[in-house]
Amino acid sequence: MTTKPSALRADARRNRERILEAAVRAFSEKGPDVAIDAIAKAAGVGSATLYRHFPTREALIEAAYRNELARVCDSATKLLAENPPDRALRLWMDAFIDYLAAKQGMADALRAAVASGADPFAETLDKLGAALGTLLHAGAGAGLLRPDIDPFDVGFSLAGVALITSSPDQRERAGRLLDLLLDGLRYGADASASSP
Repeated sequence: MTTKPSALRADARRNRERILEAAVRAFSEKGPDVAIDAIAKAAGVGSATLYRHFPTREALIEAAYRNELARVCDSATKLLAENPPDRALRLWMDAFIDYLAAKQGMADALRAAVASGADPFAETLDKLGAALGTLLHAGAGAGLLRPDIDPFDVGFSLAGVALITSSPDQRERAGRLLDLLLDGLRYGADASASSP
């Protein structure tokens, strides 16, 4: 019995996702020198499968980072479909803080990838700006958020929150700061929505 090509693609896609999730955990917890075989084992795949997807350590680091970036950016549309725009933005802010925590945990691995010539950050600002822009535009259109907000200003504010609340025991404080930031994004929304 032969396996359908589409089933192989789905299986390969699942393997790739498991590898990337295991890589983020491993690089975050153990640094850039973690054994590739350990990542493969944690993902439940063989080393050959890992190397088929990611021929070098640097390729794996870059792909793991970009996967986390895509996950947080792509969640904006889903959150908007399931929540009012201001609530969607607040949930996205939480996801962004988690993304930055994973990025911080992978910092040594990312530095090693950059030193080898990789550029994992090439599209970071554009993708984050687009995701935030989508959320902010929806909120402004619904009259829930101010219409004059620059997505990059919000992104840098979120990065600041993440920087000062980077330890796990500060997560509650991060939530309070995100609530405060969202309140600032709401300030004057009704007045600007009703003005000519």
